[in-house]
Amino acid sequence: MRVRLTRDAGTGRWFAPLFAALVSACGTDLPPEAAELASRDAAAMAEEIHPEASEAISKLFSPVHPGEMLEVCRSPDAVALRDSINAMAHGGMPADSIIERVVATHGEESRAYPKRSGRGLLAWTIPPAMLVAGLGVVVLVLRRLKGPAPVAGRADLTDEERDRLDAALAELEEMEEAQQ
Repeated sequence: MRVRLTRDAGTGRWFAPLFAALVSACGTDLPPEAAELASRDAAAMAEEIHPEASEAISKLFSPVHPGEMLEVCRSPDAVALRDSINAMAHGGMPADSIIERVVATHGEESRAYPKRSGRGLLAWTIPPAMLVAGLGVVVLVLRRLKGPAPVAGRADLTDEERDRLDAALAELEEMEEAQQ
């Protein structure tokens, strides 16, 4: 179960539940109003995030601070948007519909991931295609640098070819002896 705090993520994350536990443990030492206030504050601080809301929030930029993900933005407007997304998810709306509604309201720049259709499909297919093409080029270059592949087997020479080869080798040896 994911728990999200609707207030400042600093001390409120650990202080409010700790304070509520302390109040309930002390019970009679505090006035009833303080105990009720502490338990209400702790209940308001901890709210379950719906899985669809969590998915939608993780795929959106904050409309308040462009370039910052909505799930980490600490501005009050971003907190309110996360709460409304959570309410939509608890109402039965799927993550894709929530994302489309937020994009319709705040603009296409709030979408963190491109669509998987239309022009957005190019953003998903071109990088892997370029990676495969680059690997192909590397393989070709390495094969060229390595040199020609060795011959699998020697071809047998005919008697005429063998005689010509022997004559050429003998002539080469004579030339080498003459130079020395």
